[in-house]
Amino acid sequence: MGSLKKTLVLKIDPDNPDGKLIRYAAGVLRAGGLVAFPTETVYGLGANLLDEEAIDRLYKVKARPRNKPFTVHIAALGQMKALGCALDGRAKKLAGKFWPGPLTMVIKAKGGGSVGFRLPANKVAIELIKAAGVPVVAPSANLSGANPPTDAGEVLKDLDGKIDVVIDSGPTDVGVESTVVDLTAEGFGVLREGAVKKEEIEKILSDE
Repeated sequence: MGSLKKTLVLKIDPDNPDGKLIRYAAGVLRAGGLVAFPTETVYGLGANLLDEEAIDRLYKVKARPRNKPFTVHIAALGQMKALGCALDGRAKKLAGKFWPGPLTMVIKAKGGGSVGFRLPANKVAIELIKAAGVPVVAPSANLSGANPPTDAGEVLKDLDGKIDVVIDSGPTDVGVESTVVDLTAEGFGVLREGAVKKEEIEKILSDE
């Protein structure tokens, strides 16, 4: 996926996604391309986690600091196992309440380190991730530090000609980024408060 002249815009119905267009966008992801797509929170910029060149390009396109990791977006819990991760009791409680939805959970990975996961509540996002068949990282589809986009037009303002595809499924439902909760130590820590409030997380984890 070399230099681009213009980003391809695919209009996809959010309620009844066109399988052919979804498969096309998924193929671009697998091949190392960058694909912006809607979630229920904001538009994400997807890349294949297993493709080093795609991840390198994602950092460059977003002008994102290299020490800032990306969240893996999944379509089913089983996808976490392939990356050496599993939900503990706390994470299972939160997943039962907030997944699919606007919560990112950072959990320990086997062999050290940690990985952030989110299972989005957006039909287009889920179908795209399923069709891609690879782990998909998807930070917000904007330049680092800018406001996250809530429609395809906002994505194109920053990234037209810099990414391969944007899926236009209209405005997002929530319009606020996901909440990021750190579950790598005892208790929990909120790294970013977004659509899910800290008090909601506390309530779920305190209920026995």
